[in-house]
Amino acid sequence: MAHSMPGHTDNLEARIATHEQRTFARYTSTRLPINVVFVEELPSRYEALQMERQIKGWNRAKKEALLRRDWAAVKKLSAVRGSSASPRTGGK
Repeated sequence: MAHSMPGHTDNLEARIATHEQRTFARYTSTRLPINVVFVEELPSRYEALQMERQIKGWNRAKKEALLRRDWAAVKKLSAVRGSSASPRTGGK
C-alpha cells in the first residue's frame, strides 16, 4: 500500500496517471503537474488512511521534516505542537 501526500492508493502509477489525465475534477486537476514527494509502504489501507489523516493535520515544518525523513525533527515538532509523532518514531 503506497501513501502519497495527500491520499492513499494500491497502485501509485495508476493514481498519478488519473491525475495527469484529469479523470477526476478535484483539487489536483487545477494544480498540474503533480510531483510525488513522499511514498510510504504500509501493510493495509486502514493504516494508510490513518497516516494520511495524521499528516494532513501537521504544520509545514513537520511535513518538511517528514519529507527529509528526519525522524528526530518530526518527534521534536510533535512534542512542541502536542500532536502525535510519525508512525516510524513509535508514538509521541
